[in-house]
Amino acid sequence: MPTDSDFRCDTEFLKLLTRRNDVDLTLAALELARDACPAVEFETTLDWLDARADELSSAIANAADEREALRELSRCLSKTHGIRGEPSAFDRADSSYLNRVIETGQGIPISLSLLYMAVAERVGIELKGVSAPMHFLARYESIDGPLFIDAYAGGRIMTAGECLAWLGKLTGLPTDELRFALRPARPKAIVLRMLNNLKALHARQENWPAAWMVQHRLAALQPASYVERRDLALISLRAERPGSAIDLLRSCIGCCPPDEKESLQERLSQAVATVARWN
Repeated sequence: MPTDSDFRCDTEFLKLLTRRNDVDLTLAALELARDACPAVEFETTLDWLDARADELSSAIANAADEREALRELSRCLSKTHGIRGEPSAFDRADSSYLNRVIETGQGIPISLSLLYMAVAERVGIELKGVSAPMHFLARYESIDGPLFIDAYAGGRIMTAGECLAWLGKLTGLPTDELRFALRPARPKAIVLRMLNNLKALHARQENWPAAWMVQHRLAALQPASYVERRDLALISLRAERPGSAIDLLRSCIGCCPPDEKESLQERLSQAVATVARWN
């Protein structure tokens, strides 16, 4: 199983492993991006965010009210700098990485929301991530009640009622369930959602080495989860890491559901045979 030492360069991810909530989500997102691009320079992204805050500072200070301040944030990012959502972004891992979202101007709801949250924080606006079903949002606590920003839709601003009605049409879920889902998400939940997005994409594209990097983190964050340990074992085998797969599969076979045992034993035999050939 993954250990803390596997992530010794990831300060924010290590906080998550020790159940801390004082996590800088901007840095945490860049740590995930570093898995795909080890040479990524955090300072380049942080400087870009600081520059956007400098651009916005006067407009935010002179905004007539809270909603106008949020409009200025959306205008800066979506209009001036072309940061937006595109359907094709869901088919590219780059769309999950903050540095690449800035470079390409395109992202998916969660990465775009994190970008909005990062810039907002720098101008004194506190946005919280909302892990809503089928769509990630940012939430602002205004004097008149929460407002929600859909960064994927160019920074559209919605009241709670408008957001519930829109999500109801999108998901078909009842209002009471959606209201619960619109609460601010903890940093760990946000990072898990980012990782699960990447896991699904890499598996769909059969990019097993990249999937292994993601699953390695998922298993570390959820060490008690049989499903994550099993998936790490299976992905390890596909990613040509049969040695790691052997120990994981043996562990899983001891506690797996009865209907999975035969399949896992077959994978274990495959891993053992592969190691034997390599030796």
